[in-house]
Amino acid sequence: MVKFNISNLDIWFEPIHAVNNLNMQIQANEILSVIGPANSGKTTFLRMLNRLNELQLNFKMRGAVDFDGQDIRKIEVEVLRRKIGMVFALPLPLPLSVFDNVAYGVRMHANNKKKMNEIVKEALQQAYLWDEVKDRLNASAFKLSGGQQQRLCIARTLAVGPEVILFDEPCSGLDPISTGKVEEAMLKLKKRYTIILVTNNVKQAARVGDRTAFFLSGELIELDNTDKIFTAPSDQRTDDYIRGKFG
Repeated sequence: MVKFNISNLDIWFEPIHAVNNLNMQIQANEILSVIGPANSGKTTFLRMLNRLNELQLNFKMRGAVDFDGQDIRKIEVEVLRRKIGMVFALPLPLPLSVFDNVAYGVRMHANNKKKMNEIVKEALQQAYLWDEVKDRLNASAFKLSGGQQQRLCIARTLAVGPEVILFDEPCSGLDPISTGKVEEAMLKLKKRYTIILVTNNVKQAARVGDRTAFFLSGELIELDNTDKIFTAPSDQRTDDYIRGKFG
């Protein structure tokens, strides 16, 4: 099932042409790894999926981005961002308790208040954090380690019931053990969610991605099954990047 269909997409932050004639599809319940050097258009592509680019000055877009068959520009922004959550590079917990961090978004929906405890617990379980925090739900989120804070942010995203999770370098500041836990959570979450992961860590892309997209200078150079991208890419530039010859 196609989750996103992107056709003839161009994005400018004038005068910069950030994404050039992008055409691709993203399948439901896959992990799509997105790799490429700095200024290749990766993050612009990711932020386009839930219309975060619109918050920047001089933004201009041409082409079509359909989510479940509907133009994202015709979906109310608040509704779209509830369906398409995002986890950023640096953990951004709120100055609240662990419990209240996860419950924050849910509290805007009155019909869920009676089930709040269950929602928070399930979200923390899906983020593989429940066993580590279940006895300190009332403690400040700032007392958690960096890796735990990142998984708390994942739980906060899950609690509002998204269909898609966008990850923008979620492990860039984490140690290998914490990175492994986040990656383990991703692999489990794809059973229920569609995941798009932007990463500068090509080994991480290879570990978790079902498919991998390689971006360069605002263009999609190659998109294929991850095994093929990392063993027999079709484009020499892809092979050069994976081997560390540039980037």
